[in-house]
Amino acid sequence: MQTEYIVHNFQPIYNEHSRILMLGTMPSPKSREVGFYYGHPRNRFWKVVSDVCQAPLPQTPEEKTAFALEYKIAVWDVLAGCEIKGADDSSIRNPVANDLDVILKHAKIQAVFTTGTKAGQLYKKYCLPKNGISAVTLPSTSPANCRMTYEELFEAYSVIKQYL
Repeated sequence: MQTEYIVHNFQPIYNEHSRILMLGTMPSPKSREVGFYYGHPRNRFWKVVSDVCQAPLPQTPEEKTAFALEYKIAVWDVLAGCEIKGADDSSIRNPVANDLDVILKHAKIQAVFTTGTKAGQLYKKYCLPKNGISAVTLPSTSPANCRMTYEELFEAYSVIKQYL
């Protein structure tokens, strides 16, 4: 697979009521193809977060946006652009971070979570020094993280309940 420079082109999901900020690394090729966050059909993000919120599983981008806003969850990614091979976060080179002030200056974010180790590492290196807000690194919901059961993911993501 070839390395290519990818520019993040999804708008963040948030409004002034958002209290939780969930940050991935960068949209995967499948997410870019469908034009929305966590777009791979086997990615467990929307299922686990809706189950934690005890809400029906949103299906369409519109339903996912409405769900996130209803439960005061902002969704974006740490990176605005990077060189990457496919969806392999370990191949990321020359990362450029998103300006999280876009959300942080307009919402009452009480907690920041990253969805995966690489997102957590990139957040700590590029975002934490700027905004001073520590993030909790949650396990990746990617199908590549097949060693983690759904039950383990649910337990890990249940930490967000205290902010809902």
